[in-house]
Amino acid sequence: MQPQGAIFLALPQLGPILLWLLTRHRMSGWYDNPKKPPWCPPHKVLLAGWITIYFIMGYASYLVWKDLGGGFGRPLALPFCLYAVQLAVSWAVLILFFAAHTHGLALLHLLLLYGLVVTTALIWHPINKLAAVLLLPYLAWLTVTASIAYRLWRDSLCPNHQPQPMGEKSD
Repeated sequence: MQPQGAIFLALPQLGPILLWLLTRHRMSGWYDNPKKPPWCPPHKVLLAGWITIYFIMGYASYLVWKDLGGGFGRPLALPFCLYAVQLAVSWAVLILFFAAHTHGLALLHLLLLYGLVVTTALIWHPINKLAAVLLLPYLAWLTVTASIAYRLWRDSLCPNHQPQPMGEKSD
């Protein structure tokens, strides 16, 4: 990997780092309070998942950049503008979910992000097949995150709709 690869790996991490620096006092303990679905991982696992996905995205973007000859010429315009929008929406999801606690808006952004990631993979595929395939775990992670956001949003709108633990009857 060329030295520029480190920049591509680090760039996606800027969003979560800034989010943590600006909102760490508001995030502590928040995630443990809402009633979460049983498949929801612990807070630290969820954050570790995002960090891992951001490293994978960074490496994939490096592969596309390298295969298009490096630099920042015209061939990179569409693949990297799309990637930049995707990255910005992804950071917005983190802000909406972890800092603003607006699960409905986070869900809408996740659905938009899903479309952006699919479009990015389709545009990257002719340039570098591995880069496109590396976005598949991202799509899987977005599916898990969207299901959590949907459940939290639904339960906040309809608190009586929360499932009863097995063996208990509701009054």
